[in-house]
Amino acid sequence: MQNTQPVFDKNLFQTKVDVYKGKKIIWITFTKDYYLINMLKSATKPTWSQSQNSWYVTDNNFNRELFGLDIKIVGKEVLLKIDPINLDAFQKFQDQLMLKGFSPNTIRVYSMEFAQLLYILKSNFVNELSPERLQSYFLYCHKELQLSENQIHSRMNAVKFYFEKVLHKDKMFFDILRPKKPLLLPKALNTEEISKLINAAENPKHKLILQLCYGMGLRASEIVNIKMEHIDSKTMKVLIERGKGKKDRYVNLPQSFLNDLRIYYKSFLPKEYLFEGQYGGKYALRSAQSVFKTAMNKAGITKKVGIHSLRHSYATHLLEFGTDITLIQKLLGDNDFQYSDVADKTIANVQSPLDKL
Repeated sequence: MQNTQPVFDKNLFQTKVDVYKGKKIIWITFTKDYYLINMLKSATKPTWSQSQNSWYVTDNNFNRELFGLDIKIVGKEVLLKIDPINLDAFQKFQDQLMLKGFSPNTIRVYSMEFAQLLYILKSNFVNELSPERLQSYFLYCHKELQLSENQIHSRMNAVKFYFEKVLHKDKMFFDILRPKKPLLLPKALNTEEISKLINAAENPKHKLILQLCYGMGLRASEIVNIKMEHIDSKTMKVLIERGKGKKDRYVNLPQSFLNDLRIYYKSFLPKEYLFEGQYGGKYALRSAQSVFKTAMNKAGITKKVGIHSLRHSYATHLLEFGTDITLIQKLLGDNDFQYSDVADKTIANVQSPLDKL
């Protein structure tokens, strides 16, 4: 059945950031219309306040982006804990992150990690820190704070960015030892579990999302960003636009799900994105994650994994089928390796593990 509902339009709603019952919220006002109420509920999770006679949502970055409000990188409570002597350094740090084109999430993580150092420094100027003082700080993070290996790596990367990219100091972290990350194998589902998972999804859209995540080894964020114009059924290629690292790449379109793709298209008639919300627009990432969780429950699979495990399963099964690892790495968009010697024609011959189920 064709989707005739309009795309969610933030211009139909007026918003105001406030504190209500001790929580940061966003008030939403609009012309009383059940159609708009349903539109709002399809996009987020609003709450009705009887006393204020108004709808409101939690003040978070998802809702801020939805209604076109400025995204919060850090809150006022973070800035208040930084001594004035280092506030300018913190602002320059964030400005440089933005100029480098980092994602809002990366900017937020790096900002919080850098702020932790500034908290410790108090009124000491961060620019005057020596490599030895910094090494002592990271030893403190390891011994006293007992941070995990990943947390320390993240904190080191943030501080390293400030001194090398903002202050333009050369490789001042060369002598600072980093803890080794634990070598944990990514969790994957076996082929029998993959089949049960896909078959458990009764909705054609939900089934297709799972098929593509596994059949093309895509991240959930890449799935929801696929546009109709990105799919070329003649060359059997799909353009993954601005994936991780903001780089484009092509992946192979599994032959086995073309029929399901056609059935889905005739049923839902997507306009711009392959997967769209109830009222149009890009399908929400959290909805795709929910599709996976629901299918796992229906299939009776109890492994503690998320939707990203389908990408790991794709790579694992290709390896088991004898596919060269360099081909897998290029299809996955792995930026840690160089693949200039791998021809596109060779890539096109890699058969998706979905075709073997």
